[in-house]
Amino acid sequence: MSWTKRLRFNHLNLLVVLAETGSLSEAARTTHTTQPALSRWIKELEEDVGSQLFERHARGITPTPAGKMLLTYAQRITSQAKRAQQNIDALKEGSSRSVAIGTSPASAPSFVPAAIARFLKQHPNSKIKFYENTMNALIAKLELGELDLVVGRLDNYQPQPDMQSEVLYKERICIVSRLSHPLAQRGKLSWDDLYQYDWIVWPEGTPIRSKLDIALTTSGRKPPNYRIESNSQVGNLWLLQFTDMLSIASERVAIHFHERGLMTPLNIEIDSGEGAVGMVWRDEENLDCLILNLLDSFRSSKGFI
Repeated sequence: MSWTKRLRFNHLNLLVVLAETGSLSEAARTTHTTQPALSRWIKELEEDVGSQLFERHARGITPTPAGKMLLTYAQRITSQAKRAQQNIDALKEGSSRSVAIGTSPASAPSFVPAAIARFLKQHPNSKIKFYENTMNALIAKLELGELDLVVGRLDNYQPQPDMQSEVLYKERICIVSRLSHPLAQRGKLSWDDLYQYDWIVWPEGTPIRSKLDIALTTSGRKPPNYRIESNSQVGNLWLLQFTDMLSIASERVAIHFHERGLMTPLNIEIDSGEGAVGMVWRDEENLDCLILNLLDSFRSSKGFI
């Protein structure tokens, strides 16, 4: 009999706890078992799998490459099982199931909410769990089954065999400031004008930060004074309002907040190329109809940004 058929759900939980604690004694305490029994189970599983899953050392245990791979599947299955139970509980209470969406703060602030509103009109009893984070963090949660869909800038996204992705629209980035900023009152600007001020920038590795790096490289320029590095849209907006600092934003974000008097794009052309905003979801054979409808809601909303 294959080891996969002998593996039980509680075994998957054991793997997750072992990886999280990095300690046999702590994992045994957490799962209400004994350390010798846990050690014996790991040894038997490794023999069945035919590969070492954990490395033992003085400070505890760490997963091997094979262990990390198995752990990824264990985390995904346990996460999906937890969400399945939540949806079953919701059905018992008369509600529909919930879907979990992640979005990057640099995406259009009106686009994702508009798509969600469109989806809820079609599924009035459904519930939405909405998370905001960097794309890397969101994709990791998507892989584990904690999210159903991720929407954001795909500039740095690397296609993966177990994921589907789709570009929804393209846009450029622009330099922004508060409406009453000294540079906002002037005509055509140059990079030299921008170097006179401190900047708020998104963290390294984020797509919009990469676009700024491209613009600087293309212009043969050094970075300006990055006084603050932040991925907080709310915090960045506050700082723009009450300081002379500059920042970057996608065109739609800049337009959205300009209409509300919170920022304005400055009059300077930057050569960074267009960036892509799109969605990523797990590539599954029998994709849930609710998820298919969710995808269609985002496709339909891209023309109403």
